Amino acid sequence: MKIIGITGGIGSGKSTVCEIFKTLGIPVYQSDDRAKFLMENDLELVNQVKATFGQESYDGSRLNRPYLAKKVFTDPEATVKINSMVHPAVRRDFDNWVVRQSSPYVIKEAALLIECGSYKNLDFLINVSAPVQIRIARIQKRDPQRSIEEINGIIDKQVSEEKRIELAQKTINNDGNSLLIPQVLVIHKKFIKGTSQ
Repeated sequence: MKIIGITGGIGSGKSTVCEIFKTLGIPVYQSDDRAKFLMENDLELVNQVKATFGQESYDGSRLNRPYLAKKVFTDPEATVKINSMVHPAVRRDFDNWVVRQSSPYVIKEAALLIECGSYKNLDFLINVSAPVQIRIARIQKRDPQRSIEEINGIIDKQVSEEKRIELAQKTINNDGNSLLIPQVLVIHKKFIKGTSQ
């Protein structure tokens, strides 16, 4: 079974592309959603976060997102610390998920596949690309509470679009003018045939 990664900058439309793959019957592991789940349900991870960032990281069993976001977004060292806890937990969860699948290939979707180096363990990497202004507009529509400074801060922390294009075997253009379904179908047919090139 091949493991195909889908990455792209915030607001590029990774989730939309993943929905098309799901419609085609391909299992999709959404790393960012699972990370949020694990941060409240994986006891080992919860205890690590509390030990590092304090008991106020949680409000009962719920993650105190505003508190943690403030800590992490203003301190690069804190970002490294949280990633060093969350990424191994997600990796374990993904490995457990993969063995339960029975498809010619599966999709692993994550914003930070390149940043955390896990793209090296994939059979194929897809980058979803969109101009930065379109991405910002999508984020503002989706998350109106985010300030433009916060959005730019997230974009600045992510690897550049040029680097994503360089490392991915395929880039899907999601600029609002290019049709997504035909681009996904080309990739789908390739992997259903069992080829990796």
